[in-house]
Amino acid sequence: MLSREGLDREQLNKLEKEALIELLLNVLTRMSELERQVTAQAATIQKLEDELAKNSNNSSKPPSSDGLKKPRTRSLRQKGQRPLGGQPGHKGNTLRMVTEPAHVELHPVMSCPNCQTDLSDTEPVGQEKRQVFDVPPVSLEVTEHQAEIKQCPGCGEQVKGAFPAHVTQPTQYGPRLKAQAGYLNAYHFIPLARTEELLTDFYGQAPSEAVVIEANNLLVEQTRPSLESIKQQLIAAPVAHFDESGFRVEGKLHWLHVAGTSELTHYYVHPKRGQAGMEAAGILPTFQGGAMHDHWSSYLKFDNCRHYFCNAHHLRELQFIVDQYQQEWAAEIAQLLRDIKTEVEATPAPALSLPPDRLAYYEDKYAGLIAQGLAANPPPDDPLPPKRGRPRQSPPKNLLDRLQAHKSGVLAFMYDFRIPFDNNLAERDVRMVKVKQKVSGAFRTQSGAETFCAIRSYISTVRKHGHNVIDAMFDAFVGQPFMPTSEAA
Repeated sequence: MLSREGLDREQLNKLEKEALIELLLNVLTRMSELERQVTAQAATIQKLEDELAKNSNNSSKPPSSDGLKKPRTRSLRQKGQRPLGGQPGHKGNTLRMVTEPAHVELHPVMSCPNCQTDLSDTEPVGQEKRQVFDVPPVSLEVTEHQAEIKQCPGCGEQVKGAFPAHVTQPTQYGPRLKAQAGYLNAYHFIPLARTEELLTDFYGQAPSEAVVIEANNLLVEQTRPSLESIKQQLIAAPVAHFDESGFRVEGKLHWLHVAGTSELTHYYVHPKRGQAGMEAAGILPTFQGGAMHDHWSSYLKFDNCRHYFCNAHHLRELQFIVDQYQQEWAAEIAQLLRDIKTEVEATPAPALSLPPDRLAYYEDKYAGLIAQGLAANPPPDDPLPPKRGRPRQSPPKNLLDRLQAHKSGVLAFMYDFRIPFDNNLAERDVRMVKVKQKVSGAFRTQSGAETFCAIRSYISTVRKHGHNVIDAMFDAFVGQPFMPTSEAA
């Protein structure tokens, strides 16, 4: 095969026509190969640049992934019209004097500081009062339970009185101390050893790590009716939020699946992120309401419910397109979503939807911006040689395809005001569990992870109802767990 390498102009002039044609074809083939290589390398470079440009402000990456070089804080929230600080009607938490203090300390005036006159026998003309709110010294209180033993005169047998159900040992820690230990460990993520140390400092002695673990396991058993009620109410909810996040268990990657409403929370841990994990959690397979989530494709496998999509995710992705690709349509769609949200929030009750003319206006504007974006991002050419599967598309084109295909789920919040704008509720529910993972690193056992998820489901639901967590844990230990009632279900 002829090559141009080593041939000068004079030698080329001596070549015959067929040889020149062969040489030209070789050059064209080589140019075509180089062009494909350059195109592939450009796509790889763009992909790497896209990854480097992503951070917690313009993608779904968590702030912890930003590393030491944090991006400049740039909130996607728009500045509101209300002034800073407490708003009218806010109750506040000012410490106020009580009318009947537990203790009163009198500080008499024995002499005049000005002229040193003796005032010990002078009657006071008034008092200035100051009150100090403090915690009294605490210690463990021992309650002895005595079951009577009697000789029955009828049959001659000895019979004994019944102990309360939670009193099972000659000496044991009571339900309130167990509730406090579980509260510190499961709610505030204090490790077992430090929980024991803290309670010892408070009370002089405390349950061992094994007792705290056993108490947590007992709490799960005692809250089974509540956990089942949470699950069933979520299945019956008209709208629920769903999310998933990585979770390390036994040194391997597992996935935390969360489902929730403003009043309910359900956590479930599973080795799989997708459909298998969602089915095992037991809510989505029979859920018939509206599911708010991100664009993770596994959610769409459940066709028994309606699907709504998180616009907070869309705003971050659109910001990435603006930052990395400088495409104006992305900024305009982001602003459109914010404008719709503002109008929805400003619409007075009892309206549950925007007026038909406003819906038509926003639909037309949305479609026009999608068309503008598609014109700027045409489909990629078919690869040569042909490859299996869909051709690789750019991030702008992928986002546009999703926004176009799921228009009704993206704009659902303007058709029905009961549908939220974003999935922040589920992300908030996930956040505290991620804090637990940062504190502990990982769960050493599957059963430990499942116990933690069950307790957090109960605690989170209790908090959403505005109840005291320690009291709710105490009630569970004595056989009366908190039972949620959801108005949305």
